[in-house]
Amino acid sequence: MINAKLAAKSHPHHQTIVNISQSVVCGGTELLIIGGPCTVESTQQMEIVAQTLLKAPVQALRGGVYKPRTSPYAFQGMGGDGLEILAGVRSRYGIPVVTEVMSISQIPLVAESADMLQVGSRNMQNFDLLKALGQAGKPILLKRGLAATIEEFVMAAEYILSHGNPDVILCERGIRSFDNYTRNVLDLAAVAALKQITHLPVIVDPSHAVGKRELVAPMARAAVACGADGLIIECHPEPEKSVSDARQALSLEDMVSLVHSLKPVAASVGRIVGAGLEPASFCLSVA
Repeated sequence: MINAKLAAKSHPHHQTIVNISQSVVCGGTELLIIGGPCTVESTQQMEIVAQTLLKAPVQALRGGVYKPRTSPYAFQGMGGDGLEILAGVRSRYGIPVVTEVMSISQIPLVAESADMLQVGSRNMQNFDLLKALGQAGKPILLKRGLAATIEEFVMAAEYILSHGNPDVILCERGIRSFDNYTRNVLDLAAVAALKQITHLPVIVDPSHAVGKRELVAPMARAAVACGADGLIIECHPEPEKSVSDARQALSLEDMVSLVHSLKPVAASVGRIVGAGLEPASFCLSVA
């Protein structure tokens, strides 16, 4: 039995609903779909992404500005300039944004520009960061560590909850194995288990799990079928030109098609995919 006093489900129907914005939630009947590039590269890029995905419908945008990379020589993100781009898109289109925070010092700045703060897999057991995020005042998207057990994952969430933040969303993003055909192994059994163990919403990141764009759509549908509360998927206006994780990024057109393909799967398990926004209801260009 996992000793998680706050994350543990108290009864079979115990389910937390996390409010990401006034109109976007996670954990209810409607699936949360988050889409966008691995890395914020320019204002033009994020404008195109927002304009296209709002009609998909996608409820939130993702985009990294602080990037933990295996190599110290790889692109590390735009930092503060990237946050300004995210804040501008968020303001113009009224869509919440999600981005990663890597250190305690980054929390205040990121919280000003983002609606939900992401903890990447490398930081899942950065306990000082988790404690600080317990006082961040924003929802937290906690990704499973690349070799973390389910118990370790739940207890990482417990750190955030125990320091005052009840708004935690768990994200299964694949775990490392001996097989390198896919980037990681997407543990959908963990999704089903987490839905039984905890009351926290659980979403899936098929992009980082499989690492190949042609495998993203079938695994996204499988995630919805097994009970996930949503998805976070990488997509890019020109996937092959993405500065990071190009191989796993979908085109925007493929992302839209994927979202529509989720509708019958969602209906089969009592969930729905939102209707999206009409083009006239949001800005179409930069002023």
